[in-house]
Amino acid sequence: MPLSAVVLAAGKGTRMKSSLPKVLHPIANKPMVQHILDALSEVGAEQINLVYGHGADQLQSALAHNQINWCLQAEQLGTGHAVMQAVPNISDNDDVLILVGDVPLIQVSTLNRLIEVKQQCDLALLTVELDDPTGLGRIIRDGDNITAIIEHKDATDEQREIKEINTGIMLMSGIDLKRWLGQLGNDNAQQEYYLTDVIGMASEEGKRIQAAHPDTPIEVEGVNNRLQLARLECEYQHRKADELMLSGVTVKDPYRIDVRGTLETGTDVEIDVNCIFEGTVKLGNNVTIGANCILKDCVVGDNKRIEPFSMLEDAEVADACTIGPYARLRPGSKMLDGAKVGNFVEMKKTTLGKGAKANHLTYLGDANIGENTNIGAGTITCNYDGVNKFKTEIGSNVFVGSNTAIVAPAKLGDGSTIGAGSVVTKEVDTDELAIARAKQRNIKGWTRPTKLS
Repeated sequence: MPLSAVVLAAGKGTRMKSSLPKVLHPIANKPMVQHILDALSEVGAEQINLVYGHGADQLQSALAHNQINWCLQAEQLGTGHAVMQAVPNISDNDDVLILVGDVPLIQVSTLNRLIEVKQQCDLALLTVELDDPTGLGRIIRDGDNITAIIEHKDATDEQREIKEINTGIMLMSGIDLKRWLGQLGNDNAQQEYYLTDVIGMASEEGKRIQAAHPDTPIEVEGVNNRLQLARLECEYQHRKADELMLSGVTVKDPYRIDVRGTLETGTDVEIDVNCIFEGTVKLGNNVTIGANCILKDCVVGDNKRIEPFSMLEDAEVADACTIGPYARLRPGSKMLDGAKVGNFVEMKKTTLGKGAKANHLTYLGDANIGENTNIGAGTITCNYDGVNKFKTEIGSNVFVGSNTAIVAPAKLGDGSTIGAGSVVTKEVDTDELAIARAKQRNIKGWTRPTKLS
């Protein structure tokens, strides 16, 4: 059967104490509900229905890139009522997977397991056993077959001893779901329509109800407050660290790494503590990342060492380069083979040629720098006049002395030399020496000022 999904994301999340809808709070820099949408895409859901309520504009803006059906639940009248909002989009021939929107750690393997169980029964339910199931709905069985879900407040003392609980994730045919939703009532203290009531209906019809289980309980743990959000963030990051280490990466401390996107690694990669990887990051072979580095949307070639406290964003670094410590490569930066940037060097929209180096205290913006050029300490490419940006072209084998300001647009020819302390405003031809500074005067008999009484 074709697979459709219904994601329940209409709750306000009052305990988060936030103006942001609960399901948009991030795990690894991605909204919780986006993790679920991504997992559904991987298991082949042909149609995803998202039931929303609070924060509609924020939800639709944050999730606009997804192919989903938006199903408004104007009044929050229970989980059964929420699923009713998706009924117009559900075909009788669909298998319908129902999930809650605040379980971001759900694994594709678990959803596939649930789908496999459904092939052998009429209704598949994801359940988990907990040491302390207080407050949660208990699974009632008759042998292998599930017959009901009993809420904690309604359970007998004997039923409260049951450790197996409902996760809120289930799978059934569209035709069955529609029939059972049509029979739901709200004759209860909350006057809400409970989705869990369909389990009893299915049992009364003699349907076969079977369970699948996640690998670990935390996989189906929901988020209701910031404490739980932080707990799931830690679990997510620990999983990523495990994946990296199993793939051959040396992670100095798996509890002090953050992967907030996709991290691809070659062989013999080493990552020190407190490093953050955002967006899409690709690391080549024999790459060492020092402590406290941040890499975002960048590509790093082979045989690299990135020293501590360096930041790379939307940058490309070729083979055998050295970066940092305390270096910053901003968007559009590119280092070619063997180039080097040292401590407190910042690059933006700049290409540093093969073997070129800028070792200390330098800003290189909107510049192209040739091979084997040396940029002295304290050099600045003055690329901004307060309104417009201009380019600086520096050739190969150029020596730029310390404390030089190059006022763009500017061009330094191959093999040229710039004297220390110069302010360069004109083109320098190939192999020329340029010195642009005030003439030194030594004044004899100079008396230093004294402190006024």
